[in-house]
Amino acid sequence: MIGKPRARFQPVTEDGSVTQLELFFDLVIVFAFTMVTDLAADNTSAKNMLRALLVLAIMWWLWIAYSWLGNVVRADEGIVRVGMFVAMGGAFIAALTIPEAFVDLPGGWYGPLVFAIAYLVVRLVHVVIFWAISRDDPQLRGQLARWALGSIGVGTALLVIAATTSGLVQILLWLAAIVGDMVWTAVAGTDWRINSAKHFAERYGLIVIVALGESIVSIGIGVAGLPISWPITVASMLGLMVSGLLWWLYFDVAAISIEEGLASAKGSAQIKIAQFSYTYGHFPMIAGVIALSLGLKKVLYYVGDTSHHQLTDPLYGIPLGALYAGPAVFLLAVVGAKYAAVRQFSTARVLVAALLFALIPVAAQLPALVSLGLLCAILAAPVIWETVHYARRRDEIRHA
Repeated sequence: MIGKPRARFQPVTEDGSVTQLELFFDLVIVFAFTMVTDLAADNTSAKNMLRALLVLAIMWWLWIAYSWLGNVVRADEGIVRVGMFVAMGGAFIAALTIPEAFVDLPGGWYGPLVFAIAYLVVRLVHVVIFWAISRDDPQLRGQLARWALGSIGVGTALLVIAATTSGLVQILLWLAAIVGDMVWTAVAGTDWRINSAKHFAERYGLIVIVALGESIVSIGIGVAGLPISWPITVASMLGLMVSGLLWWLYFDVAAISIEEGLASAKGSAQIKIAQFSYTYGHFPMIAGVIALSLGLKKVLYYVGDTSHHQLTDPLYGIPLGALYAGPAVFLLAVVGAKYAAVRQFSTARVLVAALLFALIPVAAQLPALVSLGLLCAILAAPVIWETVHYARRRDEIRHA
């Protein structure tokens, strides 16, 4: 007996979870994060840091498009599965081209244009799939049409044009493409769909894990090929603790509260939380962790490579700024995302972030290993404070 064939699109249910195909898709983003870190570490000038941030923003905007799509229909069913693989291929080509997204390398295809076209393909696949699944939902299709007009018609087109330019003009076109896309998304309407708050929150929680994983990978890359020693061991453990503390500061309570705020909201209020707590609010978290990755990579190189550095050498300049500013930006982003979702504000975390910024000049006078230890101690302070001071409330949120 032949069973009834499945529909081409299978909607995500209210209790839906992230599919394994979405996790597979994220492997490309893992690679992209590594490439962004390498791009930043290759030349720690202000201009190159801006380029790395712009590339990260583009890859983030690529990823968030599919986080919304996967919340409406299952990514691993029907024609959507094929679209996900096509998008994955385009994203991988874009990630491969990150080193020459701005400046073409000798030989081969013209890198900046390859990057822009690969990005365009990924975005077009997303729009085509969304258009198909919204055929019985005029409200969603209208929202998609309004959004695609500015997002694809203007934002992505500017990136293609930027590939044919260089210098300041190229940077300005990239900025216009990214900022224009983000602003247009915010003003284009709130007629999107959130089928599963659980899936949406889990999706963004996993990308935070991916970014934190990059910070751990950077520790290993920083001492790759160097013999193990006590400075490398201590610095590695401190770096791992810093990553673990950021995990705690997000997942212990904040992520749960933000998800609850998303789940309890309805209509346009829910869409605004999804946009401002997740789509926009999580990007500074990711950027902060990538900045931390750069700082950790440099610290481990300082303490491990005794042929070029002494243990007393301080970390300075942009790598030191990234080491301290990255976690500070992460903290502020968590505070902002939580406030957008449930209107709760953490003054203590803001003060810790301000302290991290203020201590950068001080850390520049300390040995790199001591600077990392100081960072670890400062991040441990709010974890200990919140665990003790808000013990009952924390238990209620975590085990309600």
